[in-house]
Formats: sequence, structure tokens, C-alpha cells
Amino acid sequence: MSSDNQLGFQPDYAIAPGESLRELIESLAMSQKEMATRLEMTEQSLVRILKGSQPITYDTAERLELVTGTPASFWNNLEALYREQLAKIAQHERLAADIEWLKIIPLTELKKRGVLSNTRDKTTQLKEVLHFFGVSSVSAWQEIWEAPAVAARRSACFESRTGHAAVWIRMGELAANKIDCAVYDKNRFKEAITHIRKLTRKSPEVFVDEMRQACAAAGVALALVPEIPKVPWNGATKWLTPKKAMILLNLRGKKEDIFWFSFFHEAGHILHDGKKGLYINDGKQADEREKNADAFAAETLIPAAYNDRISTIRSRDELLAIATELDLSPGIVAGRFQFLTQKWNWFKDEIAGLVWAAD
Repeated sequence: MSSDNQLGFQPDYAIAPGESLRELIESLAMSQKEMATRLEMTEQSLVRILKGSQPITYDTAERLELVTGTPASFWNNLEALYREQLAKIAQHERLAADIEWLKIIPLTELKKRGVLSNTRDKTTQLKEVLHFFGVSSVSAWQEIWEAPAVAARRSACFESRTGHAAVWIRMGELAANKIDCAVYDKNRFKEAITHIRKLTRKSPEVFVDEMRQACAAAGVALALVPEIPKVPWNGATKWLTPKKAMILLNLRGKKEDIFWFSFFHEAGHILHDGKKGLYINDGKQADEREKNADAFAAETLIPAAYNDRISTIRSRDELLAIATELDLSPGIVAGRFQFLTQKWNWFKDEIAGLVWAAD
């Protein structure tokens, strides 16, 4: 289907009012030079009007009425229609290019999540997607999401799947914006982190609400958004305002040890890194800030002093004893054991799975 059919037919040409004036000059057997003299303008100005590169002003229309007898309103209307058609052509070209941009956006996924309607009309889809991102045009979207400073560390996924990645971050922003938060307080957030660490032994039905409340009281909005296909991230951090931060998490991997490590990783960014940019946790350590966030998460959950003991665990009873001593979920200790020993099949049954609750 052509772009014209998708957008509603729009002529791809506009007739300048100068064409009508040219015909009138010829019918009067008058030269362009003579007409310019009668209108008291330069011949160059008249030529530009004939070509459509110079508008017929209200003053020129009044002069044309005096010289030709054709009402000024006729010339004014021709000029207005011409400029309107030029604007429509420009808009049509922009929309056609913007519709092509929709190919990088996961439209099917957004429809599944109720963000977009089920319309097949491309213009409507484009408007809905722009509204979702809170921008007026694709160029505005590109300025926000493709600018070099959009991320403190650009993930390879952000480079290759910008549309998919931006959708997940935007869904997090919208969810976080709905969470009422106190003004960010670093000391209070440290207290929240201490409290949240104690929640690992509780069920998701309990710890999710408590996490959100503790974070919000410290000025941090905790947003949980299911992962977007082709976006291999565990979490992200972004300051929505200088007084409100967002921690965005999903259940990628669907294991409790990954979820908890991801939370404390993002918490580390909030405590120790700047308020500009977007911090992305894709499991890689190409940036010093990511290494530091990993170190903070690891030490907060299980101090490094326990690593030797954990790496020599040989029984479930030993694992449970250390988990009790640390006041942690056994699954987190099991995850640390697997990481230290690379024995990924050991104690895997101790690591609880996490699933999204039904709406």
C-alpha cells in the first residue's frame, strides 16, 4: 500500500497564484516590466511572485485590484490556498518519513500491553506512539533517545535496538511518574536499603509493596516493568528530576538472586553516581561505574569475607546455616556459590523463581 493511501490522498504539487497572474498579464497583452511599473515594484519582485517564491502580500493584492480590476480578495485567497497546500505537502512528506520510523518500534508488544489501540492505520499508530513517548515528532524523539548523552554508558542494545530499549525505559518512566515520592534523601535511602535487604526471605506478595514504600519515602520510585523482547537488561536507573530517582527492574532470568542483585546494583548508582544520564544494567562491566555498582550490590548482600566459606559449601544444611546467619534468602547464597565456583547446577533448586502476578 502506498503512503498516499495510508495517510489519505494529498496532491504532491501546489499551484502558485503567480500562474494566474501570468495568464492575466498575457491576456492584457502587457509585458512583465510594464506590469511591475504599474504595480510600483521591481521586475525582479514580480518574477519571484510569478514563480511562487515571493508571496502576494495584502498590499500587493490591493495594487493588483487597482491595476487589473480583479478583487484583492481573489489574490489573497489564492495566496492562502497556495501556502496551505505547501504546508500540507511538507507535512505529508514528514509523516511518510515518520511512518517508516515506526518499523523500529515494537508495535505488537505495545498493543499486547494495551499501550496502543489495535488500529491498522499507520497515521493513528504514529500519533499514538508519539503520544506514548510524550513528543510531537520523530525528530524530537531522536533528540531525546538517540542523543549521545542519553546514557551514562551506552549499551550495545541501545545502539542496535533503540526503539525497543526506549519503549522499556519509557514504560518505566510512566510507571514511576505515578508513584508519589518524598524529596530524595540520601541518608534515608541508605536506611531503606538496609530495611529492604531484610525482605529477601519474604514472599513477593509482601516484599514488593514494602520495597516500593521504603524507596518512595526516600525519594526513589521503584518501577517493575516486564522485559521487552530483544532488550537483554536486568535494570536501569534514571533521575526523573533532581529530587526524584527511578529504579527500573524486570524479572529477566526469573530468579530471585538476579532480581535482588539487580536492585542493589541500581541502588548503588543512585548513591554513588551523578544525577545526569541513564544507567543501564545489561550484565556487562565495560564502565567503571558498572563495576562499582556490582561491587556495592555484592557487598551489601553478602560481604566478601563470606566468599571462602560459601565457595566450600558441600551440603544444603551448610547453605541454609549461612543463609540464616546472614538473614538472607537461601537462594541468594546459592547464587553466590554458583558464581564463585561456576557450578551452575549445584543448589539450583534453592533459588526461587519469580513470575509476574496476573493483572
